[in-house]
Amino acid sequence: MPDNVDASERMVDNWTKQIQETAARYQAMAARMQGQTVTERSKDNTIEVTVDAKGLLKNLVISEAVSGKRMAEVSAQVMRLVQLAQSRIPELLQQAMAETVGTTDETANRVITEAQSTFPEAPPEEDLAPPEPERHHRFGPEEEEPPPPAQAGPPPANPPQSGPPQPKPIPRRRRTQDDDDDDFGGSILS
Repeated sequence: MPDNVDASERMVDNWTKQIQETAARYQAMAARMQGQTVTERSKDNTIEVTVDAKGLLKNLVISEAVSGKRMAEVSAQVMRLVQLAQSRIPELLQQAMAETVGTTDETANRVITEAQSTFPEAPPEEDLAPPEPERHHRFGPEEEEPPPPAQAGPPPANPPQSGPPQPKPIPRRRRTQDDDDDDFGGSILS
């Protein structure tokens, strides 16, 4: 019986040692990923983005050369570059795992799969066309739309008026005796 107890103790000691070694490897991988960043630049080098290993934007540089571009185009480029940088995170994670934990571990494979679903491949550049610019801006009151074409049928109940439609008067509330204090029209020294 003591042989079985000794074998059980060795087995538990081995498991404990393996768990501690695995935990140390995962901590090394996490420490390695902690400082990782990914930087992407636009083709014309006017925009640069940097994201960390969690996919968070850490730096954005937009050069003065973009001043001639539409803001919709610039924002679309920024978003594309962020997606491009984020899509490289699973690759960095896989590399860090290969060097620390190994890629045969089932947990490592789950982590990589999760990273790939969180940060998928960026869409092709042609799929990210910026919205068309608005051709005109209206700063004044909107013009009335032309009336619809006349339809055959009974004449309207009210004859058409010339000029713009008149606003309806705002109904006023009748004053009561208690309203005297609310009008602030009298002296404050009474």
